[in-house]
Amino acid sequence: MRNDLLIENLLSDDRVVLVREHPDLQNSLRRAAQQDRLARILPGVYADPAAATDFRTRVAAVTRWDPSAVICGRAAAVLSYWSELTVGPVQVASPVRHRAQSGFEFTERRIPPDLVQVRDGVRLTAPSLTAVELATTQFTDPIDIALRKVTLASMKVALSLTAGRRGHLDRRLVLLDSRAEPWSAAERLAHRLYRQAGIAGWRSNHRVAIPDSGTYYLDIAFLRQRLATEIDGRIHQEDRELFESDRLRQNALVLEGWSILRFTWRMLDRDPDYVIRTTRRTLRLRD
Repeated sequence: MRNDLLIENLLSDDRVVLVREHPDLQNSLRRAAQQDRLARILPGVYADPAAATDFRTRVAAVTRWDPSAVICGRAAAVLSYWSELTVGPVQVASPVRHRAQSGFEFTERRIPPDLVQVRDGVRLTAPSLTAVELATTQFTDPIDIALRKVTLASMKVALSLTAGRRGHLDRRLVLLDSRAEPWSAAERLAHRLYRQAGIAGWRSNHRVAIPDSGTYYLDIAFLRQRLATEIDGRIHQEDRELFESDRLRQNALVLEGWSILRFTWRMLDRDPDYVIRTTRRTLRLRD
């Protein structure tokens, strides 16, 4: 009974309890797990069953269980730059070979020290590497979202430092497709359409500071013609506050002499000819 109370107190201060840190509690921990009062996360690592399904509990468990472990993949993305992403099995890189464990995916691998960061005591891959390794030619969101916080140059460095990994060529192709630094899949599609159509003279995420109004980033800006192409995703329609702020933003830009074109994902995907035709005609008018 006294040991059970001690275990309860330990878990009130921490997510997990390790047998090797409390060898005197070994039998009590195992008995509690057999009675489903505790959940076994890893060999010799236990947690409250109510917290066992939280990926952060698994992260805490493997970090304590293997101090050389580095959290990778989706879990690393959530912990560093993309909190909305869902996490399945926690991906872990370690120089130590581990047997398969439920809730984890282990890879025997050393991460270059420059690509490891520590957050709240957890070692995880830096966002530049996390984004590059999560992204595929069909799933570019990891890079698009990371580009709001880290540079494309840092992703290229991460790719070069991990050149021997399987899938390296695909990662190079995704980074090449990211050369205009899109912040969303819709922006990336717009960049592709403009490049394919030979429309040049634009830059992405152009910063415009307007006194007494604010600082804005234009999705695509043709500086000479003072034309902005704004890409509206689904969130622009569903988020009422964003809808309102976009209108205030557009009015401020128009008053500064900018013309604004707005394209939706559906337009870009279903009717790219309309997007190109409208852009070219507007450029001619602005010239």
